[in-house]
Amino acid sequence: MDAAIDSHPPQAQAAEQGKGPLVYRQSRWTRLTHWVWAFALFFMLMSGLQIFNARPQLYIGQESGFGYDNTVFQIGAMDTDHGPRGFTKILGHAFDTTGVLGWSGPPGQESARAFPSWATIPSYYDLGTARVIHFFFAWVLSATLLVWLVAGLLNGHIARDLLPRMKDFRRLPADIAAHLRLKFHHVRDYNTLQKLTYGGVLFLLLPLMIVTGLAMSPSMDSLLPWLNEILGGRQTARTIHFSIMVLLVLFFLAHMLMILAAGPINELRSIVTGWYRTDPPRTDSTNDGERSA
Repeated sequence: MDAAIDSHPPQAQAAEQGKGPLVYRQSRWTRLTHWVWAFALFFMLMSGLQIFNARPQLYIGQESGFGYDNTVFQIGAMDTDHGPRGFTKILGHAFDTTGVLGWSGPPGQESARAFPSWATIPSYYDLGTARVIHFFFAWVLSATLLVWLVAGLLNGHIARDLLPRMKDFRRLPADIAAHLRLKFHHVRDYNTLQKLTYGGVLFLLLPLMIVTGLAMSPSMDSLLPWLNEILGGRQTARTIHFSIMVLLVLFFLAHMLMILAAGPINELRSIVTGWYRTDPPRTDSTNDGERSA
């Protein structure tokens, strides 16, 4: 997922005919934490959708009276002249999502569910099991992020490979243009767009997801009573938590697209073995904005 300690044994420098040299791009720590994160986030996503199904509404602000009048997102089902229909409401605007959200299932066996059974763990409604799975992998994710952070600070990986520098920001427009064209140059270092994206995920989205998750836990109220106040209440924390999930899913889809466009075999080898095939040396000038995914 991110760059790591570079190693250049002599045999790795000898480029094959028509190919660039192999470089050691991903360290063992990077590869290990990458796959643990992927595994943990998968189970957190699907169990989290099961938990959301128990109350498929999101709110902003503190509770007012015995309910909320500040719904910003809702998935549900309603009876119509043509039978039950599923809907999704965003900021007061409703959309018919029958068959996907709100009302779904095999023909003749449809039921009212916010997210369909294939998207949740467990597939059947079981809030208790979903919470156990979600909290377990939340702690796995948190511990792994802490290990990665300590290792990255000690070996210099964060400062060396993820911290943007002034020259990187000058290349940012070219980097964005190259990514929009799905045109990449395979080198060891990450470009500015990648540094900002990975940094945003690792230092902003994941920590904020952990913090909002803690704010929703009743057992944390006595330990961190001020956390809910800072986040605007438990329901606001839940809305932020859900929004981060959506951003992480979008990041995953974009990440997969970039990998497919840049060469899936090379990218997969990098995150499995650590070795990455770079482009052959070029004598002509290369666009600084073109980098690998």
